[in-house]
Amino acid sequence: MQIRFWGVRGSLPSPMLPSQIKEKIAAILEQALPEDIASAESRRRFLDSLPSWLYGTVGGNSPCLTIAIDGFDEPVIFDCGSGMREYGLRCLDQDPMPRRYHVFFSHFHWDHLLGFPFFDPAYDPSVTLELYSPMSGLGDVLQGQMCSPYFPVPIEKLPAKRKCHHLQQPIALGPAELSFRKMSHPGDSYSYLLTSGGKRFIYATDTELSPSDFAQDEENVRFFKDADLLVLDSQYTIGEAIDKYNWGHSAFNLSVDFAVNWGVKHLVLFHHDPAYDDRKLAGMLQSARWYLERMNVKGLEVSLATEELEIAL
Repeated sequence: MQIRFWGVRGSLPSPMLPSQIKEKIAAILEQALPEDIASAESRRRFLDSLPSWLYGTVGGNSPCLTIAIDGFDEPVIFDCGSGMREYGLRCLDQDPMPRRYHVFFSHFHWDHLLGFPFFDPAYDPSVTLELYSPMSGLGDVLQGQMCSPYFPVPIEKLPAKRKCHHLQQPIALGPAELSFRKMSHPGDSYSYLLTSGGKRFIYATDTELSPSDFAQDEENVRFFKDADLLVLDSQYTIGEAIDKYNWGHSAFNLSVDFAVNWGVKHLVLFHHDPAYDDRKLAGMLQSARWYLERMNVKGLEVSLATEELEIAL
């Protein structure tokens, strides 16, 4: 499996402001010495030595991931946030462009839907969109967000063929199996487990972890135990998680606890707060790694979800 991140922010898209870009440039110039800019090679070496939050960005698009499954040539998409537009543009450059897409929705909040009307393959009559949700009413939800006065093109005018599927049991995607589980979030949200080639990938956005998620019961063991990669809602610091109890999101340190509890090999902190800049998010990642080190746990890698990040399983 090849997982790629196209949108990693939660709640709503949050593009960088011009002032934030200027602050990064100023901070970089303050660190540069004459020898750092003497040649193209020294400039590249200097830039590569900078922290990632300074030379780069987490990204501002709302959630969208794609998964390429070995032995299955039809792309799998998790959620349709604004990052889906970026993925759609990339699809236009592929030769041949995929003609069938499998799209899975975690839930129906705006930040996970708003990219769908801007997905370019949806305007190609040769394309089929297989749309899935464990929640009923998917077709009505997509139609509602594209009706007047909210959007100029009604969903009925999209040339691509659309098939809505109400998930009620695990399904096969080529050699892979996909299952799902309801999580704690206002209005509900569903996580997905994709198993293929002996590897287990979990996408668990928009969830407020609770003691029941740590319980060693049969359902939890089947779904969470020994995941190779877990993409998990880690929107808050612990202080904000306390202040925003019942808002449906988790603190990053609780995400680490959860990953340790279930023997996860790689945890990716996801669904970043729109108010957090790159430096704060880098600090959260560092704190999560320090926390893990103090726990003296081996075998767990912790990463920060960023746009264009790719992970192979």
